[in-house]
Amino acid sequence: MEKIYDIIVIGGGHAGIEASFVASKMGCRVLLLTLSYDDIGKLSCNPAVGGVAKGTLVREVDSLGGLIGRIADRASLGYRILNRSKGKAVWATRAQVDMFDYPSVARKFLEDSPGLEILQAKADKIIVKGKKIKGVETNFGHLFKCRNIVVCAGTFLKSIIHIGLNSFRGGRLYEESSDELFESIKSLGFKVKHFKTGTCARLDKNTIDFSAMIEQAPEGDVEPFSFKNKDISSVAASCFVTHTNKKTHKIILDNLKYSPLYSGKIRATGVRYCPSLEDKIVKFKDKEKHQIFMEPEGADSLEVYPNGVSTSLPFDVQIKFLRSIKGLENAEIRRPGYGIEHGLIDPRQLYPTLESKSVEGLYFAGQVNGTTGYEEAAAQGLVAGINAALRMRKKRPFVLSRNNSYTGVLIDDLTSKGVDEPYRMFTSRSEFRLSMRETNAVFRLAEPAYELRLISKKDLELIREKEDKIKKTIKGLFAKKISFAGKKRTLAEILKMPGTSCSDIEKFIDSRGIPPDSLKEIEIRIKYEGFINREKVWLKELKNLDRIKIPEIDYASVPSLSREVVEKLSRLQPATLGSALKISGITPAAIMIIYNYIKKKR
Repeated sequence: MEKIYDIIVIGGGHAGIEASFVASKMGCRVLLLTLSYDDIGKLSCNPAVGGVAKGTLVREVDSLGGLIGRIADRASLGYRILNRSKGKAVWATRAQVDMFDYPSVARKFLEDSPGLEILQAKADKIIVKGKKIKGVETNFGHLFKCRNIVVCAGTFLKSIIHIGLNSFRGGRLYEESSDELFESIKSLGFKVKHFKTGTCARLDKNTIDFSAMIEQAPEGDVEPFSFKNKDISSVAASCFVTHTNKKTHKIILDNLKYSPLYSGKIRATGVRYCPSLEDKIVKFKDKEKHQIFMEPEGADSLEVYPNGVSTSLPFDVQIKFLRSIKGLENAEIRRPGYGIEHGLIDPRQLYPTLESKSVEGLYFAGQVNGTTGYEEAAAQGLVAGINAALRMRKKRPFVLSRNNSYTGVLIDDLTSKGVDEPYRMFTSRSEFRLSMRETNAVFRLAEPAYELRLISKKDLELIREKEDKIKKTIKGLFAKKISFAGKKRTLAEILKMPGTSCSDIEKFIDSRGIPPDSLKEIEIRIKYEGFINREKVWLKELKNLDRIKIPEIDYASVPSLSREVVEKLSRLQPATLGSALKISGITPAAIMIIYNYIKKKR
């Protein structure tokens, strides 16, 4: 008998991995179609997972039974905490990972998943009858029947690669693009367009003088991404920091006419917050140097990733400007940097479940929805996979809200505001960023994860026990008083003081059985109590934003607004705060700044 799959997932990138894994975990018969079996989980750009806001997405995916955190932990070359100079509530975990181990670990998870089949094939056409999914036609003419499809095509939809003024088809360097699938999606009535992204050259480690750079070693006091893992990898590999200089900038400016970005060859919108080096030098002329992180691509790899010099300039110009940088005077390129224009859909055509509004059973996740980044793709893939599986069971859809997860913020922004440039997750996009932290992701999402049977009862009980212990300890800190600085104070009051931490009051706490991550969470909940309560008040204010009119404002004069916010609000001139918040790229943090500015002026 011919097989009929419950779900077919198109694409084996970070979105496709999560969608296929979670759907099979929920009991569905899944087929994952990938252009290359060996490239499942391939890290197309930098060899790292996590970072500011992105680390929270990783932990949310992990809390809901997903894979990105577990894979990163197993393939780790070392961890660092970003934002250490700020409060612990906004600390962010970033893992350097082995680009060669990561795909093999990912494949192993998928290969061991019951009900999941993997086939190397190119999806050419989505078959729809009566607005319902019927199957996928491949490049070798075979129709695979199914009831649901999750499209996770990454940068492969009708993609063009640019190196200087030379252009050619490709979803990644030396890999073909999916032009037929793009046309199939377009023929179904979807609004489509193209965005631009890119990557840097890969360098030969043996030709780099690391002694001329600043070493940045991994840190040891870091918790693994996955709540299922107790220890971090013992492998440790340093990054190194160097900078561009005036000579680098002159070489690039002298060769702008050969840049597809500035010759008019690339017309698609690029990534605002991860621009090419030529973009940075043109737009930030006052800066004399730009930071470059030399990141190892693997424990045994000769390749090094120079993070910060993404470019689409010609190959000979890439060599020239790289060799003007300290420590790279003799550097050899193993793979050139390039720019890529890739197709996507307008995500406003999707429900918050990531299902299409016009075709039943058709879901989209990842860069095909206009995002950029492994973590954003993984979060969408997980949600799309869960909802496709729930649809098979005829169960109620799973939707995360803006006030319980960054994943909810991400998907709400995409499906309600759309994208006019590649979307990247930032803490400022959330109204409740102090309430939605890396440290409490598992507590926020354990219950829905268990209801979906994505974590075990044993996992849930351990998480509940941990939460109870945290609450009990906090209650004790508010109750117990000691003499401190000549006055009787509760331990909680002492902990709220600037510069204090749990270590200062450790002898007064029964910390037996409380792991370091729980102590950090206790400290955050006490120190940030006032700010978290303020966020709850702001939640009430959000309901009235459509009533608050914006007077005539010179947005450039409003302190703390980003360049993007000033640019968009000055151009669009929204009448109310509510209409301002609906604009793509305008964050709740920016609305709060304008709200306070208006109040102050009045």
